[in-house]
Amino acid sequence: MNKHIKVFSGSQIFVNRLSQLLNKIEVPYLVKDNKEAGRVAGFGTLGNSIDVFIYESDLEKAQDTIDSFKEEIAEEK
Repeated sequence: MNKHIKVFSGSQIFVNRLSQLLNKIEVPYLVKDNKEAGRVAGFGTLGNSIDVFIYESDLEKAQDTIDSFKEEIAEEK
């Protein structure tokens, strides 16, 4: 069974950018928006509540892209 692993948590803007990069290298991903789920359920969440998951088996393929993305956003902060 192929297990999902979390590779990033952050704002919607950063998640959208990482999603584009993962699409470009053809790595499937899953976005879990805890903030929106909490809003719909009637309670809020704090912090970076949007998570990106990929299959554990795709980590090696995606690692350079994820690392470059994290370096890019660290420079913007």
